[in-house]
Amino acid sequence: MQVADRWHLWDNLCRHVDRQVAAHHTCLPEPTATSVDHAVDGPADLSVLQWPDKVRGGNTRRRYQQVDDLREQGLPMRVIARRLDVNFKTVRRYVRASNVDVLLAGGVQVSVLDPFKPYLNDRLADGERHATRLLAEITGQAYTGGYNTLNRYRLPLRRLDAAALADPPLRPAPPAVRKVTGWITGLPSNLDPDDAERMHAIRSRCPELDAAVRHVAGFARMIKDLSGEENALTKWIGAVDADLPALRSFTTGLRRDLTAVVAALPLEYSSCAVEGTVNRVKQLKAAMYGRAKPDLLRKLILLA
Repeated sequence: MQVADRWHLWDNLCRHVDRQVAAHHTCLPEPTATSVDHAVDGPADLSVLQWPDKVRGGNTRRRYQQVDDLREQGLPMRVIARRLDVNFKTVRRYVRASNVDVLLAGGVQVSVLDPFKPYLNDRLADGERHATRLLAEITGQAYTGGYNTLNRYRLPLRRLDAAALADPPLRPAPPAVRKVTGWITGLPSNLDPDDAERMHAIRSRCPELDAAVRHVAGFARMIKDLSGEENALTKWIGAVDADLPALRSFTTGLRRDLTAVVAALPLEYSSCAVEGTVNRVKQLKAAMYGRAKPDLLRKLILLA
């Protein structure tokens, strides 16, 4: 009887959930107001306070479209890299991405300047506009970024008056994609109250991630309680296909090896012993710096 390894089933699901969260990374930040009417020369869009995401997002979408167009023309990646004047690894990353949202997942990271923005807003409201002096002041407060990062934040705010800068709608730091994946795939009882509240808010903003939480919990119960049966697994696969098209590659793999997966859910058996043996063989081969031929590797395994 073939029995799938439950750890690998769960690990595979976690990887797919991570890609699902990355595809919906725009749901992770808490919504904020984007404009006020306190500018000296008319209404000012305070969405500039989120310039890292806006600039990076626009450039990423434009570059992804350029790479995609050149790939459709049949050009190899190295030619594309030379034509766009970018690194080959950058082009390869764009080509391997399933869609632009996966690339944009990096755009929700916190700016190194975020902790110092309230102080900068106060100084700008006081009339200080000299970037070099502002840089010296926040560097003394443990700022580790550069001049250009500060200057790109400062330039759009020079025309705002003190009232607009006094209490800007700064965006709270969004959770990282990997952290949200951990919230979804971990035990709910292990979540801190604050993290549980943020996860609840994310689920209310994103129906796809809400469905992911429910389906992951259902699969986890089948693995943890050894309560899975073929009918229950088939029903779970159908529900996932209907709600989460992004996980269809995972459910396709389950269907391909359905007999072994079904055996892994209700039975106590597992292929952990096989995986342990494979890991031991890899360690022995690594100890020979990967140069052990089969005959020598066989002797090492038997002696071990």
